[in-house]
Amino acid sequence: MMRRFIPVLLASVTLTNSQALSQPSLSQASTCQRSNAQNFLVFGGGGGPSYNEIALEKNMLYFQRSLKELGYNPSVAPIYFANGNTGEKTVRYLDERGREQYKTHTIPNVQGASSIANLRTWLTEAAKEKSSTPLFFYFSGHGGHNRVNEDNSTLLMWRDRQLNVQNFTQMLDRLPQNKPFVTMMSQCYSGSFANLIYRGGDPNKGVALQTRCGFFATIKSRPSVGCTPEVNEADYRDYSSSFFAGLTGRDRVGRKVASADYNKDGRIAYSEAHAYAKVDKFTTDLPISTSEAWLQRQVSNPTMQEQILGQPIAPLAKIARPEQRFVIESLSKQFKFDPARSFRGNLQAMKPDLVKTAEDEAYLVRLSMELTNVAMERRVKTSKDAKAISTLNRLLRCEAGSWGKP
Repeated sequence: MMRRFIPVLLASVTLTNSQALSQPSLSQASTCQRSNAQNFLVFGGGGGPSYNEIALEKNMLYFQRSLKELGYNPSVAPIYFANGNTGEKTVRYLDERGREQYKTHTIPNVQGASSIANLRTWLTEAAKEKSSTPLFFYFSGHGGHNRVNEDNSTLLMWRDRQLNVQNFTQMLDRLPQNKPFVTMMSQCYSGSFANLIYRGGDPNKGVALQTRCGFFATIKSRPSVGCTPEVNEADYRDYSSSFFAGLTGRDRVGRKVASADYNKDGRIAYSEAHAYAKVDKFTTDLPISTSEAWLQRQVSNPTMQEQILGQPIAPLAKIARPEQRFVIESLSKQFKFDPARSFRGNLQAMKPDLVKTAEDEAYLVRLSMELTNVAMERRVKTSKDAKAISTLNRLLRCEAGSWGKP
C-alpha cells in the first residue's frame, strides 16, 4: 500500500508563500508568423542524438496533424527541431529487434535547429511586429532540474545548451504588452516554467504586464514521462498526447475521443484540454498550469491545505468551473470516493487495493491538487485583494483561450 507516501507528495506540490504582485494590465492578443487567428512556434528534440528519441519527432508530426484537424495549414507553424536540416542521423529509435538505431528526421517545414540562438532570433523578430495575434509556443524535449532553485530549471536545447526560466522569460519580456503568449511544455520539471508569468521569470519581481500563461506536463520538482525510442505511437502515454487529443478531439493514432467541451460553448479551451489530460492517460505526471501554480503559491502553510482537504468534496465540486468539476468527479469515481466526505476522510477509509502503483498515487495527488485549486480560487475571488483578483482573472482568461478559427 502506497498511501503513506501521499502526504509527502502533497507537500511537494504546495509552493512558497505569495509574493507582492504588480498591478497587471488587461492585455489583449498577439504574435507573429502570419495566420490571422493564431500564430505558432514549435521547438523540439533532444540536446544531442543520444537523447533525441523518436517520440519527440513523432510529437512534432502529431502537432502538425492537430493543426490540420482544426483547419490550419501545418505550414503556418515554424518548427525548430534538434539538428535542423543538416541531414544528420540524430533521431534515436529501436528497430523491430529492439536494437538502437539512428535516422534523419522526416518532419516537414523544419526551419532550423532547436538552438537558443534560433529561439532568440525568432522572438526578437516577433517583438518588432505590430500584430496582436496570439502566439502559441509548444516545446517537446527534455528539461534540466535546478536543485538549488527549482523556480529556475532549464530547457535542454540542441548541442546540450541549457536555457533557464529566467533567461527564457527575459526574451518574452521584450514582446509588446498586447502580445499574449500561451505555451504548452512537456519536458521534465516543466512546471518551473510556470514562472514565466513574472517579470524576468522571477517570482520576487511581480507579474509581468504582458498576458502570458501556460500548461505543463508536471510540477517543477518532478520528471515527466513520454520520451521513448519505441516506434509504436499507440503505446505512447504522455501529457502532449492527451493535451492535443483533448484540444482537437482526435488522439495521435486518429481515433475520435470524448469531447472536452465541458462548458458546452462549442469550442475547446486550453484549460479544457488540460483538464482532459489530467484524467486521460495513466501516468505519474502531475500536470499544472500557470494559474494553478500561482494559486498553490497562495497556500501559506500546511494547515491551510489540511483544512482544504478536510472539506467535503461535493461542495468544492459544486463551485468548481466545469473543467475542474470534470476532473474532481472523474478522479473521485476512479477511487470510489464518497463526495459527501472529505479527501482526507475518503483516503483513510479507502480500500488498500485501490492504490497499488505510482500511477495510482499520482492520480490521488492530482485530485488533491484540483481540490486545492478550487478552494484557493474561491478564497482569492472572495477576498478584498483587488490586485490578486485581477491577476487571477487575467490568468484564467488567458488559459480559457483556444486556437480559434483559421
